[in-house]
Amino acid sequence: MTEYTMFEGCVIGNRIPFIEAASKKVFEKVGIETSQAPFSCCPDPTGMKSFDNDAWLTLGARNLTLAETEGKDILSLCNGCTNTLRGVLYQLKHDSAKMEKVNQELAKIGKNYKGSIDIKHFVDVLSDNIDKVKEAISKPLTGLNVAVHPGCHYMRPAEWMESDDPMNPTTLKKLVEASGASVVDYGEEVLCCGNAVTNAYEEHGFANLKIKMDAIKKAGVDIIVVNCPACFQQFDTRQRDLSKAYETEYRIPVLYITELYALAMGVSPEDIGLKFHRVRFKMDL
Repeated sequence: MTEYTMFEGCVIGNRIPFIEAASKKVFEKVGIETSQAPFSCCPDPTGMKSFDNDAWLTLGARNLTLAETEGKDILSLCNGCTNTLRGVLYQLKHDSAKMEKVNQELAKIGKNYKGSIDIKHFVDVLSDNIDKVKEAISKPLTGLNVAVHPGCHYMRPAEWMESDDPMNPTTLKKLVEASGASVVDYGEEVLCCGNAVTNAYEEHGFANLKIKMDAIKKAGVDIIVVNCPACFQQFDTRQRDLSKAYETEYRIPVLYITELYALAMGVSPEDIGLKFHRVRFKMDL
């Protein structure tokens, strides 16, 4: 049994908790044990970092000290959280002056960051345990055609994410194939879904999403599979708005990779809250 401290992140914990439920069921079946810690926001890699890098480092390092207290590496369910925490680890590892400054701030609350733990994206952990994943598949999703979207923060910047090839990602595809489903290439896998700018500049965010959705729709897939909560929300909650904006119907269900696995491992749709998706997915395979 491999043990981690789980970092589910703000979006999953507060807005789409059914993804955490599905993930825990999958981890249990694969032999991945997780515990909780009183983490705060990571904080968001597209927010505070852009205007106060030192505060971003300090808040991120505070989270890392909590995992150090547990003595376990972090398992993150979120692209953005993984990106922030790995970015903090990377910067402090390579900048002793910043490390000292951050620890001066942390000392005010009785904490000290040592750099003794690592941060794992859950996709990479599942990939490392792919044989166990395959063993747990009891209802292969044969005949299901899938478009994958790994998301920007999972792969970039490559120097600290150290995950997939940013220009030719394959990990999420291999994980989907392990479920028995078929991956359909649609040519826009590495394009941003537009979530990061949609709230501030909806027109530009929708432009990105439209390119993605048009390519996915043309490919004739049954569902979209993602590994990022922000991307999940962009695809799941914004398809109706996109349809109205461009007078084109978009209605393609979106699943987190752990939701897909839960179904392939025999977990019922009711037990993982599929009814809470905006675009409903019906199991009729």
